[in-house]
Amino acid sequence: MSQENSNLCPECRNQNLIVDIFRAEMVCNVCGLVISQKMIDSGPDWRAFSTEEANKKARAGAPTTLTLHDKGLSTVIGWKNTDAFGKKISASKKAEVYRLRKWNTRTRTNKSIDRNLAYAMNELDRFASQLNLSKELKEAIAHIYRKMANKNLIRGRSIEAMLIACIYLTCRLNNLPKTIDDFIEYATVDKRKIARCYKLIINELKINLHVSSPTNFIPRFCAELKLSGKTQNKAAELLDLAKKYRITAGKAPTGLAGAALYVAAMQVGERRTQKEISQTAGVTEATIRNRYKELMTYLNIR
Repeated sequence: MSQENSNLCPECRNQNLIVDIFRAEMVCNVCGLVISQKMIDSGPDWRAFSTEEANKKARAGAPTTLTLHDKGLSTVIGWKNTDAFGKKISASKKAEVYRLRKWNTRTRTNKSIDRNLAYAMNELDRFASQLNLSKELKEAIAHIYRKMANKNLIRGRSIEAMLIACIYLTCRLNNLPKTIDDFIEYATVDKRKIARCYKLIINELKINLHVSSPTNFIPRFCAELKLSGKTQNKAAELLDLAKKYRITAGKAPTGLAGAALYVAAMQVGERRTQKEISQTAGVTEATIRNRYKELMTYLNIR
């Protein structure tokens, strides 16, 4: 989902900018320059400065959300020891309210699936903060995780591995340029467990996925390597040609994107080393070299 913004592109001075709420990026629709990354979702402004504004913005509480284990529907007994009129309650009532509060907390997670979801949604908040995931993306991740929990497929498996697999799958479904390696540094589980959970989700939910396009990784790698929009466009053109001649079949998209950027950067005059590109793309230097040789040979690049 995206919307237009009225600012100017610093590269081509064009007004046709797009704000991508899933990637939290502002991108120029003409030259492809990533103008801003990790944008903050400020959400609606509920402040009111008059009675009229307060009446207009009045609402009946927070909307339901899949990112809370009870969808935000259960009642919570507050920790303030006051009654409905704001008066302090008596000492005998304090003990009674304390017991009610304790049983209220227990009954909210009295089932194993509720306890599982409560822990998983807390972990999702942590990952969302570290990975700068948008609100819409969090909802989609929670939806997939809940489907697996309702099928009783989380039992006996790592909650963290299953959650990261759901995050990776949601990124793939929304064409976000992410790899499993991007999540490993924030996780305490190894890559094999995450890969197993990922395959299980795809098989159980019968999801048909297309191979990620190398072009999706170009803007991200360009931003990290501080390359211009001209280099980005040139790399995208090379990948389109490679796809036309069927060079991309069976190749890792990150390696292809890195090799295309390496060639494009040399042609434009913004040369980057194979080591710099391999570190950004998360592949080995040998992969960049092999893909580079293939592009040079099949596309007759001099």
